[in-house]
Amino acid sequence: MATISAELSSGYMVKMTNGSHTWKADEPIDLGGSDTGPNPYELLLGSVAACTCITLSMYARRKEIPLTSVTARYHYDKVHAEDCAFCDDDDKGLIDTVSSDIEIRGDFTAEQAKRLEEIATRCPVHKTLEREIRFSDDVRAVAG
Repeated sequence: MATISAELSSGYMVKMTNGSHTWKADEPIDLGGSDTGPNPYELLLGSVAACTCITLSMYARRKEIPLTSVTARYHYDKVHAEDCAFCDDDDKGLIDTVSSDIEIRGDFTAEQAKRLEEIATRCPVHKTLEREIRFSDDVRAVAG
């Protein structure tokens, strides 16, 4: 479905491509990087933000709801489990959290607005991140 190749360039800068587009990631200067691109968590947040905007646009187009704009802001943090209002009692230590602030503007009814608000958290990337992800890794260290 989606394939990305990444290659360490210099320091912490990584060049990535999907075959059609090229972009990079890096760490900020205070963490030893060159700050030539977003860090990996910012790329992750960018993925869910882009998916949210696209999903809302697709839904609105299909339902012929005129949108003026969609702005999605996402924030990643690690919080102590005891400070997490929505965490289970079984959670211990630090918990990864993502919060959003999404604003949808357009000429729509109250019913359409409610539905758009529901759709905002149903983009495929959001749904993927909410579920457990299983990795299948093939890692090779080649000397020389």
